Amino acid sequence: MGILANSVSICQFQVVGELPEGNIFEWVGECLEKSSFKNIESSAEELSIGWVRTDDCQSTDFAGLQLFRRDHYLSFTLRRDQRRIPVPLLKAYQQIAEQDFLESNPGFFRVPKQKREDIRDAVRLSLLARALPSPAMYDVIWDTRSGLVTLASLSPKVIDLFETEFKKSFPGLRLLMIHPFARAMRLSADDLLPELEKANLASTESVLDLIRSNLWIGQDFLLWLLHQTMTGSGEHTVCTPGIFGSGEPFTSFMNDRLLLQVNGESGTQKITVAGAQDNFSEVLAALHLGKKITEATIHFEKDEHSWKLTLKGELFHFGSFKCPSVQIEKDNTADKSAEQEAVFYERMHLLECGTQLFDSLLSAFLRERLSTAWVLRVDEIKGWLETNG
Repeated sequence: MGILANSVSICQFQVVGELPEGNIFEWVGECLEKSSFKNIESSAEELSIGWVRTDDCQSTDFAGLQLFRRDHYLSFTLRRDQRRIPVPLLKAYQQIAEQDFLESNPGFFRVPKQKREDIRDAVRLSLLARALPSPAMYDVIWDTRSGLVTLASLSPKVIDLFETEFKKSFPGLRLLMIHPFARAMRLSADDLLPELEKANLASTESVLDLIRSNLWIGQDFLLWLLHQTMTGSGEHTVCTPGIFGSGEPFTSFMNDRLLLQVNGESGTQKITVAGAQDNFSEVLAALHLGKKITEATIHFEKDEHSWKLTLKGELFHFGSFKCPSVQIEKDNTADKSAEQEAVFYERMHLLECGTQLFDSLLSAFLRERLSTAWVLRVDEIKGWLETNG
């Protein structure tokens, strides 16, 4: 689903590097134009990757700023078209072509190796020319005010592709994934940063090391939230910058789906608990046996609005991030472009609201986790699990 859908899976990055002097928006448009998507429908090419407009996946026109800029947001889409030939089909046509060769050359009892390769290449090229490419689109939002880039996909292959294409398209810039430790660094107040650095278990600054060595962030956060859900009211207050004012109340709780796992000598064991939970008995039993929560659906409620997302604890990706429905009052006199622009701004507003609520919840956890109060919380959770697990 695209970024404008009411439910979308996203991951976020921080833009790193020196931006050029002058009008950044014009520069981005030029870069997108140079690396724009090339249509391969009328050719036999197997693969094409490039940028298209989010509002029109057939258009690669980025000459006008109004085509991809919305205030401080830049919106564009990575398009990947690929032709795929099923292996059984390729083998079947290759056998027919080899049989034709043997019938035309009675002196051969079998097709020579080099000739077989030539036949295979010719058959493959012929089939590619007859096959339509399958398109795939991945929406991107670049917030130039914060330097955050949001990608509407959680596929590891797509993420790698996007990072590569972004670096190629925008010389001097690269992307750093907002993984759990990076998000904790962004949210921690100055007085907490020294404690966060002490809690950092990574020995290097590499992203992979920071992720793998600090799995405690996601695991402890989800355990803390489950305990809050089961024993508290679930009431919290906004404590990070954003659309909502500091101190505004909201409710958060865990429900619907949880994934737990434990790494043992026999490998990784996983258990998925799905459906609305009353007492989380299956989850508590698994936790009591040493499993860790690695993924869970989190709900947020504020006023009459609600959000929910499935948090991937290892990377802090947001799966199925569902926001309130976008409702734009239609004006018969308004043109289509104005309506699309209104939908875009409303959608960005709702996404940022939901993200601010998540950040506030995570910030509240970090303030407790990085203080002496955490020792008492751990003892409380252990006793709770022993009683209920």
